[in-house]
Amino acid sequence: MSVNVLRTADGWYTVRGRRAVRVQTAAATTADLLADRDAVTAAVSSTDPGVPVADLAVLSPVTPGRRVVAQMTNFASHAADAGLDPKSVPLTFFRKASGSISGPYEDIVKPAHVRLLDYEVEIGLVIGAPLPVGTEVSAANLSGHVAALVVTNDVSARDLQLPRTQFYEAKSYPTFTPTGPALVLLEEGDLDRFAELRLRLWVNGELRQDMPASDMIHRPLEALRALSGFQRLDPGDLLLTGTPVGTALSAPPKPVELLGSLLPTATKWRLFFKAQAKNPKYLRDGDLVEAAVATDDGTLDLGRQRTTVRYAR
Repeated sequence: MSVNVLRTADGWYTVRGRRAVRVQTAAATTADLLADRDAVTAAVSSTDPGVPVADLAVLSPVTPGRRVVAQMTNFASHAADAGLDPKSVPLTFFRKASGSISGPYEDIVKPAHVRLLDYEVEIGLVIGAPLPVGTEVSAANLSGHVAALVVTNDVSARDLQLPRTQFYEAKSYPTFTPTGPALVLLEEGDLDRFAELRLRLWVNGELRQDMPASDMIHRPLEALRALSGFQRLDPGDLLLTGTPVGTALSAPPKPVELLGSLLPTATKWRLFFKAQAKNPKYLRDGDLVEAAVATDDGTLDLGRQRTTVRYAR
């Protein structure tokens, strides 16, 4: 059975219902904690009554300085909404800056020059064992490489991303990867239920995204097999696995798209962004964004993050 772990400024805690028990470890990083599973096991079985979870100031369970890799257009529903054939979407990756990681209850800060701020609830895989280039990843050893799961939000500046095809900048500003609350340490068999995990995201209480991971096109085994061919990963690194339909950005109707393709590039983007500026789904100052991932029966529950959008002044 999975173990949910929280991180605060003073240490790590295992979750037991509404209470949390301190993990007696010197681990300063996520990688250190993953290497000290005995301490986590001891906290789980401890008779210590712990403290209320509500009293903890929870930080991102993925500590700074690690690689952040993400999969692009990886849900069939999202691909179809973008006007693509899900059966022909290639397995594609991009990188995000590690400095984009923020806590599950911190503000999302929109830079002053960004106009179209979007959200993407995703499941994050936390790597648990070194994965040098050339590593053979198989169904038999996958669980040895994926130590934990987390809720993430791949926040995106669409007005920077689209005309420049520049994912790195558009998705890498500080606070553009809210992560957590829980680091869900996996036990034997937990990954078998990965497809049952349901991703949900609300904006001001309105449900915008709601889809199980079974809608995913390229699942963790395929993704790690591909990554191990060219990208080294180490314990504590984070892989975001894509988002389902329901983001603010949506492909224009086919006739509009066809007409747009006939226009000069500058004119096309000017008209596109003029139309997008009227889209009420983009994030505004003060919006409350909540993201949660869990199986429908609650057996595997990654928790629920709550972040508020703030405009930089």
